Amino acid sequence: MAAPKISSLLSRSVTSSSSALFSSIGRNSSRRRGIFRYSTAAAVEEPINPSVNLSYTQHLINGQFVDAASGKTFETLDPGTGNVIANVAEGDAEDVNRAVLAARKAFDEGPCPRMTPYHNDEIAALETWDNGKPYEQAAKVEVPLMIRLMRYHADYFLEFPTSNVSWKVGPALACGNGIVLKTAEQTPLSALYLSKLLHEVVHESNSSTALASHMDMDKLAFTGSTVTGNSVLQLAARSNLKPVTLELGGKSPFIVCEDANVDEAVELAHFALFFNQGQCCAACSRTFVHESIYDEFVEKAKTRALRRTVGDPFKAGIEQGPQIDSDQFEKILRYIRSGVENGGTLETGVEIFGNEGFFIKPTVFSNVQDGMLIAQDEIFGPVQSILKFKDLDEVIRRANAASYGLAAGVFTQNLDTANTLTRGLRVGTGWVNCFDVFDAAIPFGGYTMSGHGREKVIYSLQNYLQVKAVIASLKNPAWL
Repeated sequence: MAAPKISSLLSRSVTSSSSALFSSIGRNSSRRRGIFRYSTAAAVEEPINPSVNLSYTQHLINGQFVDAASGKTFETLDPGTGNVIANVAEGDAEDVNRAVLAARKAFDEGPCPRMTPYHNDEIAALETWDNGKPYEQAAKVEVPLMIRLMRYHADYFLEFPTSNVSWKVGPALACGNGIVLKTAEQTPLSALYLSKLLHEVVHESNSSTALASHMDMDKLAFTGSTVTGNSVLQLAARSNLKPVTLELGGKSPFIVCEDANVDEAVELAHFALFFNQGQCCAACSRTFVHESIYDEFVEKAKTRALRRTVGDPFKAGIEQGPQIDSDQFEKILRYIRSGVENGGTLETGVEIFGNEGFFIKPTVFSNVQDGMLIAQDEIFGPVQSILKFKDLDEVIRRANAASYGLAAGVFTQNLDTANTLTRGLRVGTGWVNCFDVFDAAIPFGGYTMSGHGREKVIYSLQNYLQVKAVIASLKNPAWL
């Protein structure tokens, strides 16, 4: 089915060429620097009503869709309504073993599958239905990014066709590995649809232990919470010492310097936190603002949050859909209450949107202190904490005091300031005057409790290869 005609979501218009980004140095420069502007208000020529068949709810093992060995299933919910979308096969150790044996056989004996990307509309629709993110974001940002990532790794070895999956499956398949894929139980549908194309198996939390412990698994790559990542690493070590790549949580800082254009900084900081309902590992939930512009920034951040559109993610122009499930919904509300109880100033938010589903309005706190839970813990939701700082040494020290080190954003006109901050921050990715800019040729990963290893580029391929040295005796070696 043809996709609805939708104007580019998150379209980035540059106010000046990127090559001139730092051609104007210093606070008093009259030239306007290049900066990305983000807009999530998309115009459509027809209602967004993508057609999608919900055909795949079983495990795909050895090329066949099969029920769980136990016969058990679990419900996956539409976060916009709380209604059950489908019952999906619930895997356990027996299912994992069947999947690993099939993948091992395919790796040892079978050819590497080759595919080209298609079914994009269906994948995007499933992603929105199961995850709650606006369809325009899924169709115009995430699925195309997935395809670009797959094609990038194809330049090394292979070609075939969603975002988080592609970062791991793409390079692993490109290197000729067999794959056993376990998704988050909250969002199995798009990966199950892809599994029809890629010949993989997916699912549930009990299966995580079995996968991490399995003696025939040669390598693990995990994306999720730091707590679970710790457990996965321990299980891998206790079994066959399999190597593990971990992409875990984050509490990323967004630093707005005193030379910033406040309107532009507010918009970019808003995007850096609220994109995808705040459910991004790299989301900048700590916004550090220089004291000289703090009050102005807070007022404008409040106004921007109030203007953010929340609602049905299948409707055009919606910027924010529901949170992923009831557990996350309640967790976010608890953190908001703690922010109020601990002395933060609630500028706006906390209201629940609508009568059904897991919607939370964008929430902004000012006068946040480093010791508050909302400034320390990964909330994974639409809660922005705005903190005040005086100088660069102070903000670097405070930004690095968090347990995480995944990413950071910096907003400044001064190249020296940008270099000082990006060198001083202990993070895997630093964005200057932009945010969430991804490319297949840019590595991604974290420091400290945000994990280890890198995804994308050659670093990702190295995760799925072994180095072997072979020395042979020659009768007439050239070097003698």
